[in-house]
Amino acid sequence: MERYAWKGRVKEGALEEYKRRHDQIWPEMSQLLDEAGIRNYSIWNIGNELFGYYECDSVEHALWVQEQSPVVKRWDAYMADILTMEKGEDGKQASLRCMFLHEGRQG
Repeated sequence: MERYAWKGRVKEGALEEYKRRHDQIWPEMSQLLDEAGIRNYSIWNIGNELFGYYECDSVEHALWVQEQSPVVKRWDAYMADILTMEKGEDGKQASLRCMFLHEGRQG
């Protein structure tokens, strides 16, 4: 299992709209996340800052599926008026580096 985390920012005054849109996520978007192998996906906030986290078998595959998807392109356009994503040097969504992980006892 691999993990992926990202950071973004909701535009001022749009936090409740951001939550509403995710509460009504499109079925085709949920299906696409499943096809990408994404599970345990959660998005957290503090003020307008967002932190997203998911698990998958292959981050490379999950990102590739999302990059190729017209559904994701439509979702990104739908969210563009209220969301700013942290970008890396390559202009793509930046991933956060894990600095600490405790998985608990095994068995």
